[in-house]
This record gives sequence, structure tokens and C-alpha cells, in this order.
Amino acid sequence: MMFLLLTVLLNAILFILFKLFPKYKVDTLQAIVVNYITCVVTGSLFLGEFPVGSESVAQPWFGWALAMGAMYISLFNFIAYCTRNYGVATASVANKLSLVIPVVAAVVLYGERLSVINIVGIVLAFPAVYLSVNNKNEHSAKHGMLLPALLFLFSGTLDSITKYVEHHHLQEVKQQAVFPIHVFAVAASIGVVLVLILAAVKKIQLHYRNIVAGIVLGVPNYFSIYYLIRMLNDKSMQSSIAIALNNIGIVLLSALAALLFLKEKLTKQRIIGLLLAIVSIVLIAWVNG
Repeated sequence: MMFLLLTVLLNAILFILFKLFPKYKVDTLQAIVVNYITCVVTGSLFLGEFPVGSESVAQPWFGWALAMGAMYISLFNFIAYCTRNYGVATASVANKLSLVIPVVAAVVLYGERLSVINIVGIVLAFPAVYLSVNNKNEHSAKHGMLLPALLFLFSGTLDSITKYVEHHHLQEVKQQAVFPIHVFAVAASIGVVLVLILAAVKKIQLHYRNIVAGIVLGVPNYFSIYYLIRMLNDKSMQSSIAIALNNIGIVLLSALAALLFLKEKLTKQRIIGLLLAIVSIVLIAWVNG
């Protein structure tokens, strides 16, 4: 349970930081790339060594680290594109409701069982997420819902891969710290090349505030992934339950934080969404106490 709470808290912090970026004119791409570099440094300091080397290639999870690193940087750009064209609400809903994919995968692939009460809680998570983050003032792009649907699939697939790698290759605590460092190193490498190309063709201008923002973002980001893996490896709770609680918990805490610290409006719709989120969490966690 501790790992679940830490994962939810850290992701809520990331949400608040992202919401503050426009206010301080932070270039999100540059900040994200610096964030990935910071994740590598943070993870290495936490581990007490820099684990990336020639011996990494021999690790059974190395190929997955390469794939996930590329997926992380791609998912970020995809989320950014959907946010620009569809609004924050649509992108957030598509991203968080993707919890259904890893939950179904956990039930089908790993034989996990959900009670009727758990299933009702997961079903309630859908309207809870939608009502908590939806903003009726946002205007979606006139491209249909294809891209948000792809975001839904992409995000859910990434969560499912994380569970697969944890289940098959990350049973040792040290490996659970080493693996995300490799993932972030791959994402950082791709990101640095991308930023340098964009800077060379004068599409972006490098600025110190983006470096500062990336460093501030990177520390909690590393631990959000580290504790996510620890959470999935925690035998006291089924991963299908943990993933559902994690996503709806992030939505609930992020929404509350936005109301308290960013002074976002508390509409009737959001009140209903937050109440549904609380009920959903209680029902999802019912069997596990």
C-alpha cells in the first residue's frame, strides 16, 4: 500500500508541475528532455552507482528498456499533440481511462481475479475520471476521436508492458531501480538528439528556465516509475487492483491539488466526479481492505 500511495503522490506532483509550465513560459519538450537526464542522475545517486554499461546489453530486459524509452518520448509528444488539438481534458481522459487495458491484461495473462464489487468500482472510474477532468469550455479539434483513441491504446499498452517486464524480469529490488534508469537513458538520448536538431534549424531556442524546470520535474519522475514497479511487484495486492487504484487515485489527488493550489473552479460536475472517484476507490480496494 505504501508504494501505491507514493506513486499516486508523486504523479500528482508531476501534474501540478506540468500545469505550472505555461505560467513560467517553460518549453515542455526541453524540460522533458532535461527531466529524463535528471531521472538518470537521480536513479544513479539513489542506487549508488551508474548501472548503464556494456553489460546492460546482456540483461534479459534490455530490449524492453529500449522499446519503453522510445515509447516514453513518443507518448509525451503524442500527449502534447492531442492536448494542443483536443484540449487538456480529452487528452487526460484518454490517458487515464487506459487503465482498463493493463487491468484486462492482468486478468487474462496472469490469472488475477476481480470480484463483482471490484468490477463495479472500475466501471465507476470511467465517469469519475471524465467528470473530474472534463472542461466544457475546451474546444476539441474537428478530427474525430481517432487520435484520442490511439492515445488510449498507446498509454494502456505501455502500462501493460511495464507489468509484463516487472512480472518476468524484475523480481529483485536492485533490478527494479536499475531498469527505469535504462529506460530514461534511452528516452534522454532520443530527446537530446531531437532538441539539438530543432535548435540547429532554429525551431526552438534553448533557455535556462527549461533546464531548471526539467531538473525539478526529473526527481519525482524517476521515483514515480520506480515506485510504480515496486507497487506492481507488491504481492499484498493484485496488480489489476493496484493499477486501477493508481490511475483513479492520481486523478482524484491531482484534481484536489489543482483546486487547492492552482485555484481551479469547483463546479457541480467536478464535485460529482470527485465523489464518484472516492466511491470507485473504496469499491476497487474493497476485497483487499
